[in-house]
Amino acid sequence: MRSEILTIRTGSSPVVRDITEQCARFAAGAGREDGLLHVFVPHATAGIALLETGAGSEEDLLAVLDGLLPADGRWRHRHGSPGHGRDHVLPALVPPYATIPLLADRLALGTWQSICLVDLNVDNPVRQVRLSLL
Repeated sequence: MRSEILTIRTGSSPVVRDITEQCARFAAGAGREDGLLHVFVPHATAGIALLETGAGSEEDLLAVLDGLLPADGRWRHRHGSPGHGRDHVLPALVPPYATIPLLADRLALGTWQSICLVDLNVDNPVRQVRLSLL
C-alpha cells in the first residue's frame, strides 16, 4: 500500500472541489497495473462524491444539500458558526470516502465521473484528503 495526503484549501464558502487530477497523478505510474484507489477525508464535516463536474452539478449538489441541511438554528450540535450542526450530518449523506478501481495505472471512472471533495463547513478553510493505493 502507498499513501499520500493532499492539502486542499476550501475557503470560507460551501464548496464541491474536483480533485480528480490530483488522484490521477497519484495513481499514475504506480507500477501496479490494477488495484484500488481509496480516497478518504479524515474530517467529521466533509465528504467525497463521484459526480459530473463543469455542467452545474456542483451547484446543484450544494443546493440540494442546503435544502436538506439548512444552515439555521435547528441543530442540536451548536458549536462553531450558525448552522454548523448540519456540517456534522453531511457525512451520513455524502460519505467521507470513495474507492475507485485502477486499471492499467489509470482511474476506471465513468465518462462523466469526477472525484470531488464536498465541504459545507465554513469554519475550516483547509482540508486533508488521504489517498491510498492498494
